[in-house]
Amino acid sequence: MSSLADEGLKVLNRAAEDAVKEATPIFVDAVKGMTFNDAKNILLGDERSATTYLQNTTNTALYTKFNPVVKKSLGKVGADKVWTNIITKYNALPLTADVNPDLNDYVTRKAMDGVFTMIAIEEKDIRNNLAARTSDLLKRVFALQDKK
Repeated sequence: MSSLADEGLKVLNRAAEDAVKEATPIFVDAVKGMTFNDAKNILLGDERSATTYLQNTTNTALYTKFNPVVKKSLGKVGADKVWTNIITKYNALPLTADVNPDLNDYVTRKAMDGVFTMIAIEEKDIRNNLAARTSDLLKRVFALQDKK
């Protein structure tokens, strides 16, 4: 069974990876739409301020972009139908917490969680590690943060 589970995880991860490739233009639009007040709040905020801003401003667009990519990827191997059948039966069992039977939704949300987890890690590193500020712009901007 472990090889089957490993193969299942590979399918889920590939679907998420396919979707994540769609994120860059959405993040660029979010940054371009940033107000002065947004930038100030990010700069002077906590170590997740930029991540939180991106989550709040891109969530709907990312979901809209990721979900069809995930659906196509999972549909190629029929994983979505198998998942729905299994989880529907599982959810019918007494004394169990319901699980989302929509695999496309589940993988889309997990892919988004993964993206924001990685952004948060990178943001924390940039804020706390001078060597992580690899461009002149990052050095200038976060030098202001260091003085707060």
